[in-house]
Amino acid sequence: MTTIAEYSALIRDHLLENYRGMFREAGGNLPYPFITPGSQQYDDVLWDWDSWLSNIALRQILLEADNPAATDEAWRFEHGCILNFLHWGGMNGWTPIVIYRNGEVYRAVNPYGENMHKPVLAQHAAFITQLNGGDAEWLREKFYYLLTFLNNYRHHHRHECGVYFWQSDLMIGVDNDPCTFSRPPRSSGAIFLNCLIYKEFEAAAYLADRLNLEEIAADLRVAAQHVRAAVLEHCWDERDGFFYSVDLNLLPPPPTGLHAGDPRHWSCIIQRIGVWSGFLALWAGIATPEQADRVVKEQYRNTRTFNADYGIRTLSKMEKMYTIRASGNPSCWLGPVWGISNYLTFRGLVRYGYLDDARDLAEKTIRLFGRDVERFGALHEYYQPENGEPILNRGFQNWNYLVLNMIAWLEGKPTITEF
Repeated sequence: MTTIAEYSALIRDHLLENYRGMFREAGGNLPYPFITPGSQQYDDVLWDWDSWLSNIALRQILLEADNPAATDEAWRFEHGCILNFLHWGGMNGWTPIVIYRNGEVYRAVNPYGENMHKPVLAQHAAFITQLNGGDAEWLREKFYYLLTFLNNYRHHHRHECGVYFWQSDLMIGVDNDPCTFSRPPRSSGAIFLNCLIYKEFEAAAYLADRLNLEEIAADLRVAAQHVRAAVLEHCWDERDGFFYSVDLNLLPPPPTGLHAGDPRHWSCIIQRIGVWSGFLALWAGIATPEQADRVVKEQYRNTRTFNADYGIRTLSKMEKMYTIRASGNPSCWLGPVWGISNYLTFRGLVRYGYLDDARDLAEKTIRLFGRDVERFGALHEYYQPENGEPILNRGFQNWNYLVLNMIAWLEGKPTITEF
């Protein structure tokens, strides 16, 4: 039986040999070089949260490669991810989710009523800036467009209760999350989105500080705290000890009639659907220590819901919607294990000090990917939770490479983490 150490060495060798497959030169709709997910299905395209997370993995690879020339070369691909997106931004703040090299770049018909780049743009820029010793001057000329991007979210994706919502179920990252998938427009206050945007405001505040824009930074920090307060008030479920998305699809209180004497006093309804995104409240640092303790003990460790032999099920096995199938549009997040859900849950466990649980999840992920490299010479997009069999998309690199960050943490080596 292959050991964790043997699988770790196999994965490390594979990543060091193949990481350059994520680099793409400028051209067509992409005036700057960039990072691509790196498989035949995503071979010449820039995606929003994919490029951010791939960059974090890339930096761990470069750290271990200890090749200054390769590290210097990577800067232009990293900066280019941000600058390409901001190149297609504008005064209305709407920024593309994906940019293909050739063909027409999609521009929103209604920039205030359509989903856009997930709120990880500032986080990606802050990650790069920290690596560069805090020098954000490379971003100064385009920082205005980053602020208009955040303004669009603040003014057009936020419910009156303070929770942020998706405009629709298109390109939401976790494609068929039942809390959003096939539901009415502007009705899903997704915990996934709200955890990301909390961190996004924090990252933007950091960047503003680095550019000596202290008053803007202060405003962004207030916005971050408003998100955290809204999540704690509306998304935490004391009954289940978990963070859930909320349903915003409520009729306005009647001004007259039989119900007008005592209309509803709640602004949203919690959706008790067990989606892995609830663990992001630990990753983002939103959860209180007491809440984190319940999440770990009652949800993370529960083998009937999320905890499987090869990681975290993306949907609780107790949900009626749970299924394992090969699907590419939408990709299936209704139970399969994904590398990114394992990684971000792992980071939350580390953040709150559940180190034995973090070690267990890291080892499960190493076994999952080690077996894949050993048998197929490549990684896949997602997997069966019980036996680790790959489901589709051989050659998927992307955020799967974050397994090396988990390996480094296990081995007590310097570890690259997101902002």
